[in-house]
Amino acid sequence: MIHPPLPAQTQNSAPTIILSEPQLGENIGTAARAMANFGLKELRLVNPRDTWPNEAAEKASANAIDVVKNATLFENLEDAIADLHHIYATTARPREMVKPVLSPESAATLIHEKQKHNAKTGILFGREKSGLTNTEISFCDAIIIAPVNPNCASLNLAQAVLLMGYEWLKQAETNSLGRETQYDGPAQEGTCYKHASPATKQELTALFTHLKSELELSGFLRTVEKTPQMMRNIRNMIIRMQPTDQDVRTMRGIIASLANRAYKAPERK
Repeated sequence: MIHPPLPAQTQNSAPTIILSEPQLGENIGTAARAMANFGLKELRLVNPRDTWPNEAAEKASANAIDVVKNATLFENLEDAIADLHHIYATTARPREMVKPVLSPESAATLIHEKQKHNAKTGILFGREKSGLTNTEISFCDAIIIAPVNPNCASLNLAQAVLLMGYEWLKQAETNSLGRETQYDGPAQEGTCYKHASPATKQELTALFTHLKSELELSGFLRTVEKTPQMMRNIRNMIIRMQPTDQDVRTMRGIIASLANRAYKAPERK
């Protein structure tokens, strides 16, 4: 079987994904889609069961068609990993081998460390039905085992690739989340204040003063001795919400609207 020259990996590049004897084109396509979700581009196939190129794989890949079309084919695992420095085998059990066992998160950390030194890394995935053989695992530097329900420990091919891609990209030098658009840019973890600002303490103090005044008039704060504690509780409750300046304006508008209702303030005790 003839395959094109292997693409060069550069410093901090993504690990190569290697599928050993995948059976269905659809599974290859969905695995490629999972790769593209997390910036993994290089796919290697070891002796796939169905013919290649594979129309089913292309259809299942969605926007990852380039990953499928650029996949390289190999007759055996030895050729598929020949240019790589470190290989990590994904499996549901340690196989009683004397090898380091890593979680997906720990493996991603180690892969990033290796890539800082220009090492070429690869993650190996087995067959849909039977996974990797012990012989295949013997070529690998470590085993990756995900923390899954022991009563249902087997992941399908795309799930396994997606899990490793997620952990790898999570530790890459990026803080963005999801899809970046021309309208709202990249999403980042934490509260988004693009169209608002966190309320200042001055704005919050004015809100509390306004609220206290109306609560006294409405009779909610009917016991003088309990008022300080109740106001502390209210302040803590609102501050936990981390309101924006617009939130504060909205709340004060609500208070003013309710205060316009006709009521008779009960006598405070």
